[in-house]
Amino acid sequence: MRYFITFAFDGTRYHGWQVQPNADSVQARLNDALSKLLPVPTQCVGAGRTDTGVHAAKMVAHFDTDRELDTTDFAFRLNRIVPEDIAIDSVKRVPDSLHARFDAIRRTYHYFVYTHKHPFRRHYAHRLPFMPDYEKMNAAAEILLSVEDFTSFSKLNNDQKTNICDVSVAKWVQVEEDYWRFEITANRFLRNMVRAIVGTLLEVGRGRMSIDEFRAVIAARNRCSAGESVAGNALFLVDVEY
Repeated sequence: MRYFITFAFDGTRYHGWQVQPNADSVQARLNDALSKLLPVPTQCVGAGRTDTGVHAAKMVAHFDTDRELDTTDFAFRLNRIVPEDIAIDSVKRVPDSLHARFDAIRRTYHYFVYTHKHPFRRHYAHRLPFMPDYEKMNAAAEILLSVEDFTSFSKLNNDQKTNICDVSVAKWVQVEEDYWRFEITANRFLRNMVRAIVGTLLEVGRGRMSIDEFRAVIAARNRCSAGESVAGNALFLVDVEY
């Protein structure tokens, strides 16, 4: 029987979602908790990978077991085992064929930025040393809606079979006077893609890159032509849709 876990996590002290040798990860912590509650060692499969330090307001993973579970009680007990920086929202039974990663049709990320020094935003938003032109960055971001190949924003030597993505939302939204977020929704994301896009858009916003040059970066299909990736601590996975 297959079950979906919906949960959130603070990625500050984790080396991303995926299990890896000699490094702590969110997946490893969930696997450990599941294996303590179920009769056999159990591994979960996530909706996608997140980089080191990246957070999730909503993440989904599935696991299989031959036991029929009281999902409310199981979620409660799972929450008692996982660390305080991981919070289980729900556990629910799903069809055995439903896959947390391959059946997700859309994922949404938010990236937060601010300019004035703020002691409570520094851990979860990226402070900019300049005031960007958000109108110009939104004009550049709109171009992404008609792009298919995102090679220029993909980590070099990645293990993806294709760099084709369908981006349906890409825009900067003002949260407060000095607090903005970049919202992006796509059917899939490449490794480092959002952070590379944000870094390149900020080059546009500070006047170092024109809209035409932004188009040329995309057309080049070369990661070296794009801007630097921004820090991961300000990036949140906020939704996964099926």
